[in-house]
Amino acid sequence: MKIALDAMGGDNAPLETIKGAVAALEEVSELELVLVGKKEVIEAELSKYKYNKEKIEIVDAREIIEMTDEPVVAVKSKKDSSMNRTLELVKDGTVNASVSAGNTGALITASQLKLKRIKGVLRPAIATMFPNKKGHMLMLDVGATADCKPEFLNQYAMMGSKYMEILVGKKNSKVGLLNIGTEEGKGNKVTREAYNLLKENKSINFVGNVESTEVMNGNIDVVVTDGFTGNMVLKTAEGIGKFILDVIKTEVSKRFIYKLGALLLMPALKVVKSKMDSSEYGGAIFLGLNGISIKAHGNSDAVAIKNAIKVAEKFAKLNFVEEMKKVIDIDNIEVEEK
Repeated sequence: MKIALDAMGGDNAPLETIKGAVAALEEVSELELVLVGKKEVIEAELSKYKYNKEKIEIVDAREIIEMTDEPVVAVKSKKDSSMNRTLELVKDGTVNASVSAGNTGALITASQLKLKRIKGVLRPAIATMFPNKKGHMLMLDVGATADCKPEFLNQYAMMGSKYMEILVGKKNSKVGLLNIGTEEGKGNKVTREAYNLLKENKSINFVGNVESTEVMNGNIDVVVTDGFTGNMVLKTAEGIGKFILDVIKTEVSKRFIYKLGALLLMPALKVVKSKMDSSEYGGAIFLGLNGISIKAHGNSDAVAIKNAIKVAEKFAKLNFVEEMKKVIDIDNIEVEEK
């Protein structure tokens, strides 16, 4: 299984991307990596580690799409960027999947331009796993399409259900529509119309609207929303998680007896930290494309990069794109875009 990594993408590249790549090779024996970026920079970083040199290939790319670049302009003007070259390797079949922690907007644009949508897919969606009381749930879209039509949300539900079946082995997943109330008829025009489509969709197990306060109670497997709202929820959740951990650390340090209590609670606190740490979940996939493009968090450290590579390898091993095509073809989606 061969995965391409945008070695220059992300706030902490290339130090953390290279470190994460080497760590992934240590944990996945059948993995091979193609590191894309400035060759001399990648080689200098790799020289710090011991690794199987037969399992890493370097593809030289002389440009970098910065986090501050305007996405569309950068993708089209920086043709020799590490991000573009990484996705081209997926497109031509040289690798099975790609990973990048680079500019999200640029990666969305480049992924669509290079890989194209699966026939019948109206809009791609970024899908990511969230922790909940019973394990995990899937939320989509969390950033690919800010303004959605009801038909997009209906299709997201279908793709999300298939995701859970393929990756988690869970059939008949409970699908909820993120809304401002649980009652039918709540929300804006888009969510009200989407509700009606979801209710009539026999290929999914739609259980109704779900409020943001309830998404982590474990009763919903797939939460569907537009990319603008989903991205806000994702970042708010990450911020709250960091805030809670910071408060615990601050309060524990104030008194000696609290420190003793913390020692007793350490195993439980480690579990909490793990569940709230985005680096543990690797990356999010762009659903609906003819290829596997994984988006890692912009500030990913080596652990997050390692896990994103492992996620990409898992998607590829499960032949995810071909399996996803089946749900689009089987349901014969024919919605005219206006």
